[in-house]
Amino acid sequence: MARFSVIVAIVFLFVIAPFVSNATITCGEVVAWLTPCIPFGVFGGTVPPDCCKGIKELNAAQNTTMDRRIACSCIQEGAAAIPGINYDRINTLGDVCGSPCPYKVYPSTNCSA
Repeated sequence: MARFSVIVAIVFLFVIAPFVSNATITCGEVVAWLTPCIPFGVFGGTVPPDCCKGIKELNAAQNTTMDRRIACSCIQEGAAAIPGINYDRINTLGDVCGSPCPYKVYPSTNCSA
């Protein structure tokens, strides 16, 4: 039984390896780039320059479909964890910063970037 589990694990790694190796960004990077946007997302007001800088860096880093999926999932999960986040407001950030996002983030939506 243990030998079978090892074989299944190895096959699984070979199946997902192409997807993992194509990703060039991490959820930690996404969080670091977008953390300066949180005050605007909750309270409104002026968009901090570091927020726009982070959005531009994030968009420049999304080179593959897997990158966009990772970014979308991280943003989706992160936004859901922030009390008082205004989804309509955060969805304007890409346009406000001059670096449009390839997807919109709302509660309970799936990422299909």
